[in-house]
Amino acid sequence: MSFTILIPARLASTRLPNKPLADIGGAPMVVRVAQRVLSLTSATGPVRVVVAADGPEIISACQAHGIEAVLTRSDHPSGSDRLAQACQLLGLPDDEIVVNVQGDEPLIDPALVSAVADLLTQRPDASMSTAAHALDNLADYNNPNVVKVVLDARGLALYFSRAPIPHQRDQPLALPNPAPLRHIGIYGYRVGFLRQFPSLSQAPIEIAEALEQLRALWHGHRIAVHIAEHAPGPGVDTLEDLERVRLLFRTEK
Repeated sequence: MSFTILIPARLASTRLPNKPLADIGGAPMVVRVAQRVLSLTSATGPVRVVVAADGPEIISACQAHGIEAVLTRSDHPSGSDRLAQACQLLGLPDDEIVVNVQGDEPLIDPALVSAVADLLTQRPDASMSTAAHALDNLADYNNPNVVKVVLDARGLALYFSRAPIPHQRDQPLALPNPAPLRHIGIYGYRVGFLRQFPSLSQAPIEIAEALEQLRALWHGHRIAVHIAEHAPGPGVDTLEDLERVRLLFRTEK
C-alpha cells in the first residue's frame, strides 16, 4: 500500500506564534512531525511525506532537514483548502489516498497514520477515513473541546459533536455503556474528493459545531472510522503544551 502524507503548516497562530518552527530537540516542530511519519516508508511500502506550508520560512526549514515541502497560499480559509492546493501542486491523481497529519503533533503514532490510510483502501463506500478511541473519563465526555463521534453498524460516522453523545437518558451523570468515542483529528482522503470538498457549501451543523468534517456528512459522503486502542500523544496548542512535548520527546530519546 502506498499513499501520501500531507502536513499542513501555517505560521499564524493566536496562541503560539510561529508554531511550526518551534524547536523540539534541535529541529523545528513540523520537521519532527515529518520525521516521525517518514518511519512508515520501510514498514508499509512507498510513502511520500510532504509539508504544505504557507510561508517560505517553513519551506526553508524543511529543506534544511531534507523534508519535501510545497508553498501554498497564505489566505486559505481552512486546512482542507490548503491540502487541495497541495494535491494540485503535486499532481496527485484522483484515486490517490492522502492522509492529513497535523503539523503540531510531533508525537503522533505512525501506526495510527497507516491504519487510517489502510481503512480507506478497504472501504470503497467512504470518501474519507478518520480515527477515534474509547473514552473512560466523564470530564472529557462532557468537555466541549473534546469531540465525540457515534458510528453505525458498519463503522461509518453518523455524527460528530462537541456535546456528550450518545446521551444516556436514564443515567445522565455516568458514562454510557459501551464507552463513547473520542474523535482523533487525523483524516484520510481520496484526492478526487479532496479536490471537491472546498467547493461544497458549508453545512448548518458544521457552522454550529465548528467541525469541518460535518460538511462531508451533510452532503452525503461517508467517513469510515478506525478505532484505536489508546489516545494519541499530546499535540501542541500553547506554550505549556510545547514544554510538555519537549520533555516527552527527550524521554523517548
